[in-house]
Amino acid sequence: MDYHQYSISTDPAQNEILIALLSHLPFDTFEEVATGFNAFLPQGNNETEVEAELAELQLRFNFQFEKTHIPGQNWNEIWESNFHPVIVGKFCGIRADFHQPLVGMEHELVINPKMAFGTGHHETTFSVIEIMQRIQFKGANVLDYGCGTGVLAILASRLGAASVQAVDIEIESYRNTVENSEVNGVRNVQAFHGILSDVPGNDFDVILANINRNVILDSLAPLFKLLKPAGLLVVSGFVLDDEQLMEESLQEQGLTILETKRKNNWLAMKTVKYS
Repeated sequence: MDYHQYSISTDPAQNEILIALLSHLPFDTFEEVATGFNAFLPQGNNETEVEAELAELQLRFNFQFEKTHIPGQNWNEIWESNFHPVIVGKFCGIRADFHQPLVGMEHELVINPKMAFGTGHHETTFSVIEIMQRIQFKGANVLDYGCGTGVLAILASRLGAASVQAVDIEIESYRNTVENSEVNGVRNVQAFHGILSDVPGNDFDVILANINRNVILDSLAPLFKLLKPAGLLVVSGFVLDDEQLMEESLQEQGLTILETKRKNNWLAMKTVKYS
């Protein structure tokens, strides 16, 4: 897949807020650099809409941007040069196979990022993993919705889940999840390429949805139906400005919020289905 790289030149102090404001657009990832950050847009998305929003943001923030075409065959090199291990206390460490083994971790996962992972996902992944540390997965049926590299699905399996289904609309994510499950010796993760309705399972004990605000909001009703009574839904991929909207939407759907985690400007919430 080819990409368009938008190079945003700005004071790096503005990176966090600008990335947060752009996170609802169809960028795959964000890469922070000394002069600001780069945003990567898969070819085929609406560039006009993206550039109109960038122009609108320029009225509020001081930055410039340039667009460069990135051929698909160069993409893996970009991931590898910018992917860093994710360390969640002593509970879980996530590294690629080109990193040195991590020491003193309760769980170490080897996740080769390829095209299905970006450094912009680290904060949301971190928060969801923190929440997972306090969930009882033993014997649970789990769904990883928007699985990306499969990291959450694989960790759920390591934590004792009886079965894990993982689905992603991107073919690269599906393939990466299958490959990473094999690398980590996980046998009970079943991956699907498609949308939520392509998942054959139902009555899940835990659903993990680390995607973005719009996808989560559009999917709340079917996700609620897929949960068992007293089942847990963990959502992430949205920013602090969306907190009230997400809280109201989750509660309107019949979910009770049990926990909210914040890392920088990103949020994750654990909810339960009581009805």
